[in-house]
Amino acid sequence: MSKAQQPTKIDLSNLKSGGFIKERGKDLFTVRLRVPGGRMSVPRLKKIAEVAEKYGGEFVHLSVRQSIELININFKDFDVVVEELGEATQKVASCGARVRVPVACGGCEYNPNGLVDTQKSAQEVDEKLFGTATGHHKFKVAFAGCPFDCPKSATNDVGFQGAIYPQLDKAACISCGLCAKSCVPKAITMGEDNKPVFNAERCIWCGDCVKVCPTSAWSEKRRGYTVRIGGKWGRNPLVGTLFATFLPEERVVDFISTVLEWYKEKAEALGRIRLGDVIIKEGPQALLDHLRKQFPDNTVTATIPPQVIETQVGIRS
Repeated sequence: MSKAQQPTKIDLSNLKSGGFIKERGKDLFTVRLRVPGGRMSVPRLKKIAEVAEKYGGEFVHLSVRQSIELININFKDFDVVVEELGEATQKVASCGARVRVPVACGGCEYNPNGLVDTQKSAQEVDEKLFGTATGHHKFKVAFAGCPFDCPKSATNDVGFQGAIYPQLDKAACISCGLCAKSCVPKAITMGEDNKPVFNAERCIWCGDCVKVCPTSAWSEKRRGYTVRIGGKWGRNPLVGTLFATFLPEERVVDFISTVLEWYKEKAEALGRIRLGDVIIKEGPQALLDHLRKQFPDNTVTATIPPQVIETQVGIRS
């Protein structure tokens, strides 16, 4: 029997990974590819285009979570598609009750607004936590490099946002006023002595004052991630709330693992339930107490539950 005549072998492990999504058409599937942080090399992109043109439809889809989806793939071609993509370098993404592929902005590598290396964080989370079973529901992670929050981190189960806490050396200040002019939240104003006055309560930790200061009178006192937990979108959306501040970049994986540990325990016997709904049920203090054991210097003293977004359609129980 020739190779062309041999029956197609379906690798069920590929289906179970969750990256093969049934389409409306008979025998057709969407193949979701894993693109952590939305970053892909040009040679890899060319290879994906080649495979898509050979086995798929007339287009590919870029998902909201930065994945590339090959459309109209026949189930008989699953194995050959995976093989030609090069499974070692281009794995299929995940669905189901698992840690999903993290999304991220460009971070500080080339974006002038970036305060932290979001790409490094996303790659590390993908390498160490991708596909981890939660036992309850999907678990999404996002990284934003600054308070612009382009990835909408607070709508994820755990969302990280780059932050800088500034400090001022008045002796080095030349009273140019650039810091006050650039401070959108008006956390900095010019005082009677023509020196900056800092209102910490208004500061959103964007670091713009540090960037524009020509004499380095403004510098960073702390740098890291602001962490919001409990967000989700969909039919009953929630916005995550503040649980930690200035988390060191190197502790991101440990932090997520600690949240997952709490989630798995508290959601036991509750069926398909997202993290934010568990926090609402248990109260945010329960999670704060758990986090404080491992992250005493970063966990906030108190916070509010994830916030319900009123969609104005349907009655929410």
